Amino acid sequence: MNALQITAASPDPALLDLPWHLPLEDWPDETLAALPRGISRHIVRFVKLSGRVIAVKEIGETVAYREYELLRQLRRLDVPGVEPVGVITGRSDASGDRLEACLITQHLSFSLPYRALFSQILQPDTATRLIDALAVLLVRLHLVGFFWGDVSLSNTLFRRDAEMFAAYLVDAETGDLHDRLSDGQRGYDLEIARVNIIGELMDLQAGDFLEADVDAVAIGDALVERYEDLWRALTEPETFGYGDRWRVQARIDRLNDLGFDVGELDITTDVDGTRVVIQPKVVDAGHHSRRLMRLTGLDVQENQARRLLNDLDEYRAATDRQREDESFVAHDWLTEVFEPAVRAVPRDLRLKLEPAQIYHELLDHRWYLSEQAGHDVSMKKAVKSYLQDILPSRPDEQSILGVQAGEVPDTGEIPRVAQDDPLLG
Repeated sequence: MNALQITAASPDPALLDLPWHLPLEDWPDETLAALPRGISRHIVRFVKLSGRVIAVKEIGETVAYREYELLRQLRRLDVPGVEPVGVITGRSDASGDRLEACLITQHLSFSLPYRALFSQILQPDTATRLIDALAVLLVRLHLVGFFWGDVSLSNTLFRRDAEMFAAYLVDAETGDLHDRLSDGQRGYDLEIARVNIIGELMDLQAGDFLEADVDAVAIGDALVERYEDLWRALTEPETFGYGDRWRVQARIDRLNDLGFDVGELDITTDVDGTRVVIQPKVVDAGHHSRRLMRLTGLDVQENQARRLLNDLDEYRAATDRQREDESFVAHDWLTEVFEPAVRAVPRDLRLKLEPAQIYHELLDHRWYLSEQAGHDVSMKKAVKSYLQDILPSRPDEQSILGVQAGEVPDTGEIPRVAQDDPLLG
């Protein structure tokens, strides 16, 4: 009989109560959380534990430890991804036969697997918005030197981020972390992404989850274009005349608009000092979310932060407080505008969406009501209408994401460059 071993930074004693003596596919229903799963060559189960949900994946011991360490490194680098919880080894069944090790990750609340996303009634450009989010994630991974090796929609989770989506890495099994990626490594990762995404979209079309007239190849190509445009904006040197030094700040402003902070900028001149070359050296994602966090303490997605900051600026102008310290105005906006609107949501509706996403939708709904009425509608009236007519019909995205596990059919093997396709690492 093997001795069960738990490797975790902060082990939860409740882990010992799980039925590790059973193969993962035989775990009892009362232990499991009803969440949709994707296609995988590994057994993956969502499990209720201490008031939260974890994902458990049966996998080889060496691979489990390697992926666990990679996910921990990516967390330290502040890359969007699932949080590693631990590795379970030394498992055996009642007969003493060895069972596979398990990798445990924290379930990402309010996240949306792409197959569950397409089971909902979404805008026609949903696929394009998912591709934009994945392109940003891939750029962020490559900036820190991470080669993914199996880029796909299946290996990504998505959170609503205002009118867009934010992408999170789920599976790092095929990845590798380097000091810096070569152009060849980046190009290969990008080609893997293009081929896998085209196959996944075609699979959705075969299952009638995506309109037949959607050009899957064009969307795959769009990922490459979006990635390359963003990579150039973040990394390419720019040359200009000495008299055009204003372009230094313009470059920084452009990167801020893209959602990135410039931690270090390399500025050089030619021999006679008539030409200046600038190149971003250290670029960090999350410009707007960091600013909102500093002002209000709210920890939200990048586009949500952008929208909330715009509302804060409008509040500042409406109250004629442009000359006051921004942090004081932000505190009043938080306590007088944002928090009352979010607190108005009944407890039984709070699993529908994240608070920042609810507020974003409230702003949209208020604009719609104002346009219909021909005058400004108060936030109080907008909240009442939204809670009565809009939010109750939304799925609970913290837990049940559009479909129950297994309801999205698999129409066959998706063409892939890399073979492993788990939904959750």
